[in-house]
Amino acid sequence: MEDTLNVDDLFGDPTSLELGIEAAPAVKGLHQRLDDLRISGCCQKIAWSRLGAIAYVSQDGQRLFIRYLFCNPEDGKWGLSGDTPVDQIVDAHAGHTIVHIQWNETGSELAVVYSSGSISIIVSLIALNAFTPSRRASTDADDDDGAQPIGLMWLNINRPLHAFHTATRVNGRWSYPPYRRRPLGPLHPANKSTLVVVTKSGNLKLHYQVRESKWTEISAELKNPGYSDGVLTHAAISPCISPEGPGILIATHSACGKLCIYRVHIKWDPPECDPKTKPNSAFPTPSFQVTNIKTETLSTVFHPPGHEVENLTGFSQAKGAIYNLTHLEIIPVSPEGSGTQTPGHCIFAVSSVPVHNQVGQPPPPGPSSVLLRWQLDSTGQTLPLHSAFDEVTSKKTDSNPKPKMALRRQEDIYFDRFVVSIDYAEAGRVLAITHDDSSISFFDSRSMRPFSENEDVNVVTSMPDAGFSFPIDTSGLHIAFSPNGCLAVVIDGDWQLHLRHMEHSFGAEDGLYNDGKFTSAVAALALAFGRACCLESTTDDVLTIIMRQLTPDAQKSFILEAYTILLGQFDFTVEHDKLMGNTYIQKCLSMQAVLGFKSKYHERNINSAVPWVILNLRQISMLLGYSFHFGAKNGRESEPFEPDILRMVLGNVKWIFDFVQYLIDDIFQIVDSLPTDRNSFSHSGKLYESLPLLILLSSPSRCFLRYIHMCLRRLPSFFNAIPNLSGESYHLCSIITNTIENSPALKLPVLDKLIKSIDAIVDQSYKAAGFSNGERSGPERELLITCTVPPVLQPAVMAILTEAMPAISGEVDRMALAMGDYSWLGVGGDKRTELFKRTHEVDIIKRAVIQGDTLGGGDGGGGGEKQPKRRCVRCCGVSEEVSLPKTPTIFRIVSRIGVLRSCVCGGLWAMENAERLGGAGVVMGYR
Repeated sequence: MEDTLNVDDLFGDPTSLELGIEAAPAVKGLHQRLDDLRISGCCQKIAWSRLGAIAYVSQDGQRLFIRYLFCNPEDGKWGLSGDTPVDQIVDAHAGHTIVHIQWNETGSELAVVYSSGSISIIVSLIALNAFTPSRRASTDADDDDGAQPIGLMWLNINRPLHAFHTATRVNGRWSYPPYRRRPLGPLHPANKSTLVVVTKSGNLKLHYQVRESKWTEISAELKNPGYSDGVLTHAAISPCISPEGPGILIATHSACGKLCIYRVHIKWDPPECDPKTKPNSAFPTPSFQVTNIKTETLSTVFHPPGHEVENLTGFSQAKGAIYNLTHLEIIPVSPEGSGTQTPGHCIFAVSSVPVHNQVGQPPPPGPSSVLLRWQLDSTGQTLPLHSAFDEVTSKKTDSNPKPKMALRRQEDIYFDRFVVSIDYAEAGRVLAITHDDSSISFFDSRSMRPFSENEDVNVVTSMPDAGFSFPIDTSGLHIAFSPNGCLAVVIDGDWQLHLRHMEHSFGAEDGLYNDGKFTSAVAALALAFGRACCLESTTDDVLTIIMRQLTPDAQKSFILEAYTILLGQFDFTVEHDKLMGNTYIQKCLSMQAVLGFKSKYHERNINSAVPWVILNLRQISMLLGYSFHFGAKNGRESEPFEPDILRMVLGNVKWIFDFVQYLIDDIFQIVDSLPTDRNSFSHSGKLYESLPLLILLSSPSRCFLRYIHMCLRRLPSFFNAIPNLSGESYHLCSIITNTIENSPALKLPVLDKLIKSIDAIVDQSYKAAGFSNGERSGPERELLITCTVPPVLQPAVMAILTEAMPAISGEVDRMALAMGDYSWLGVGGDKRTELFKRTHEVDIIKRAVIQGDTLGGGDGGGGGEKQPKRRCVRCCGVSEEVSLPKTPTIFRIVSRIGVLRSCVCGGLWAMENAERLGGAGVVMGYR
């Protein structure tokens, strides 16, 4: 907008009236925030990890807190948790403030940078908000301003994974072609944690782990010794690929405005390391190879043409404001596959004018922020020489000349609002630009085309591409996006945290969705969910959006797409080992269980109960299977039969016996309700939505029951063959054996007979309908997705009720079944179960009632003292284990069954009542 209003047309006078336009009041704290961004590239005060932990720094810079997204067990609603202070770093900074925090790629380690230049690293092993020190800041030099980091990057972990680039709709069906995503190097040969740091003085440091998770470092001079241009203010670091192999691309900005580009290679000696090497063998040591490839001087004054300015009309061209660089980023080459020619790295810089807060002062001329862009390409040519050199005969010819690097300036982009954050997401190549007025714009990082302009509803690359956006909300100075970019946490001027959600209108008019926009939005949600599952990232943010945006009927469309993207070709009739080993099954079942969860006191609906039960059967199968096989391998040393492991086995054996008895008793009640005249019986819809019948008809759950039966049948003789058991272990083995062999209501042979009978009935139903073995996976998938009996299996329902159940009726104690207490299983909806849920909690790993804990106290309430425990942020299950496993054996078992950091459902643990740990915290153990 111009500085004055010209009124020539009104008065015919060429003199304009000096009617100054006052600037809108700046957001509280914006001046200080832009000043911090100008001084250093390391000033991030909030960060959201891939696992789901949100770390943020207190306003005075003295404390670090953790929050996380969680499902409230009281009402089933999702929101932000309260603060958990990270006390492990209180004594680390010795009075210096925390200036920057940054998570590693997996989301388990956090680098904490202090104003002195020192760096602490803390690691989360068993819960999102429980940390232990990994690297102490005391190892760095004290209070050296030149050692202050201005750029950080964690090296990637060497773990090739599947990924998805786009979703495409053809003939009304969405397809999600996968590709193999290989991590961009360089990589630590031993797959240890490694942190790259660039300091103000131009030093390049590499902090890396060696044996026993200890840290060491190397350093090198980054700045070109041929010139001196003052201290550095910003450094952007990114992995890159070059003819010499994987390397690092670094862009630095100095106080005098020079932009320098470096290529760095890390040479490891030896280049490979076998994790199983002997302790006294050589461990890889790194060295740097630094090359300065480009230098450019940035302008501090911009005169944008009026037609190029976004959301602006008629800037004054007479003078320009002074701009200061606030952000420097490198957009890496996306690892979308092999064999395709991809453009080089993009380098982005944001420059902004100072904020003017004086009342009555006109706004500065020109845009508030400018986005500068370069593309770094390899021309494949050598530098041109004068023609006279053609006459010179060289005795040596370079058959492989090094390519020339070209830094091409792209068109600048102007904003009439201040840019406070610029964030890049590899998935979908999304660049998010956050402004001081809380608006968030999304662009394709290559073309800088706004995603809001996309009209193709048949091709989707990301949620913004499908029309999702953040509505205007509370203005903030700091922002962190969730792992999948659909939520954001903002710190406002008063240092309060606010959670923001993406929204989509689905093209709704008169209450009806636009079919094309709705289906593309669902495909985008499935794409985000699939990517997160493949990258081993949390999906809680995606599920939060689904529960806020989609009705229960619309959620079924998402579930179908989620199964398509992750389990499209999977055969659900395979053996137990493939069902246990496929983690995508757990992720899909967990997603379904979450969508139907209301609170820990209410009964799950059938769409949530079926996957929840299958998850539990899968977990018990893994525990019994790994314990059995591990014990068979190491039985002579009696390692796997430590009391803690046996107590876990005992609780799960009791749970599975009670659960099977609950299933059989419930089905017998259905049998008793059948009329005498079977021909007059009409099959109601509720019969086809019976939890016990669905569990017995489903091939995966029946397969798990079959495998559990085999393990239970072998355990007593296996225990009897073990020599030298300790007194406590011997006692626990005896209790387990007695539970298996002397159940009053149900004997193992009866369970075996029932499963075999149902196997035959299901097989006959498929054969009668003409289904081949390869075609059976379709109905099995349908049963899991819809949680109803598919038509082909409906004849099997009556066969189970009229044939299989009467066949075992005389072999079970019906009275004992009917009088059994199944309230602790958590699967029923009767008053007894609800009362148990309100007064007790069951350890979901040990399957034992937690002793010494009083429910109903609440935060600040009048109940009894609450004991520290871990609670799953997703299903609200609890575990009373609040420290790392005590022995290597327990650690291996817990890790193999996947409950060290996550719950049975796959959700992450969070520590409750951690203050009652008495300062013990989490003890560093086996990694």
